[in-house]
Amino acid sequence: MIESMNAEWRAELEKELKENILGFWKEHTLDETNGGFIGEMNGAGEIVPGAHKSLVLNARILWTFAAAYRRYGQEDDLRMADRALDQLKTRFKDEEHGGFYWMIHPEGSPSEDKKQVYGQAFVIYALAEYVRATGNREPLGLAEEIYRLLERYAYDPVHTGYIEALARDWSETDDLSLSGKDLNERKSMNTHLHVLEAYTNLYRIWKPEGLRLKLKELIEVHLDRILDSRGSHFLLFFDDEWNSQAADVSYGHDIEGSWLLWEAAEVLGDPELEARVHKAALAMAHATLEEGTDADGAVFNELHGNGKLDDSKDWWPQAEAMVGYLNAYQLSGEERYLEASQRSWRFIQEKISDREGGEWHWQVTRDGVPNPMQQKVGAWKCPYHNSRACLEAVERLESLTKRSR
Repeated sequence: MIESMNAEWRAELEKELKENILGFWKEHTLDETNGGFIGEMNGAGEIVPGAHKSLVLNARILWTFAAAYRRYGQEDDLRMADRALDQLKTRFKDEEHGGFYWMIHPEGSPSEDKKQVYGQAFVIYALAEYVRATGNREPLGLAEEIYRLLERYAYDPVHTGYIEALARDWSETDDLSLSGKDLNERKSMNTHLHVLEAYTNLYRIWKPEGLRLKLKELIEVHLDRILDSRGSHFLLFFDDEWNSQAADVSYGHDIEGSWLLWEAAEVLGDPELEARVHKAALAMAHATLEEGTDADGAVFNELHGNGKLDDSKDWWPQAEAMVGYLNAYQLSGEERYLEASQRSWRFIQEKISDREGGEWHWQVTRDGVPNPMQQKVGAWKCPYHNSRACLEAVERLESLTKRSR
């Protein structure tokens, strides 16, 4: 029974990935004037002239198409990955001070030159994936360089963890916030989660003792500092000493973090940490399912500290919920998590996937109506969450099918 169900689900996932996600980016996002990729497309599918280009968008495109090439071996996916890699090297890289600019003008000059640690981490994540996919280890040298820069300038040797951002020359800056909706605090859950993700992928291909220790410490930071006292939600913003500066709950980050923490612990291979993460991952998945998931299977955006629920439904928490609940099922064997993952996928298929314009809607209302004012492509609207969710789900369903035989 599970084998036939999984085969149908996998077929749907691969069709969505190859045709509606990867196909959209190949057909609609190449910048034929300046090279690389466009900076922005509005909700109507219109390219925004003169839009600046984001390091996060470019790095996530590199990761996406490298991961697709690693899975399927299609040359057009490799060409997309190579195009993104070239942009990183020739446009985003700061040749004077090292690292990568946060934003560039369409023709390639920096428009925001600060070193946002979140962005540097995504470059490491993407470069490591390219090495995994191609076997070409030349980009590993660049990933190692960024890793060392982060450890030299962004790491907090007193309280552990990483500072949000530094100036172009890696000196201190007061401009710390990741985006207009983030607090201008010294440390954040979001940045640490993606440094964890980056170091996990880097450790797959490069295993110095120093990186092993840093990955271990990052897992412990998430368990000991970022998880709340109940062990079920991430705290979001902190000062240097890890005092929480906000009371909001981000359900998408909770369910994403549940499986990324487990992935990190598995890659690290520390049995004691695996046991701790196993417990935390299931606690986070349980809390998200009970508190943050609507009757239709979709995950709400946030619960604000004042108790007000943001009940809109962005694309990326739905992608992460499908994977996070599937991971919880693999860890626990509890059918409710498998059912929750299936409901997430159904909601994505029925409400989030854009059948007319391609790709996924950024946001729908609680009752599933798309918000036409949100971007289709932009600094944060990238092919990473949804493509990764499809790839992860396919791989996990294959594993479940093998176990059932």
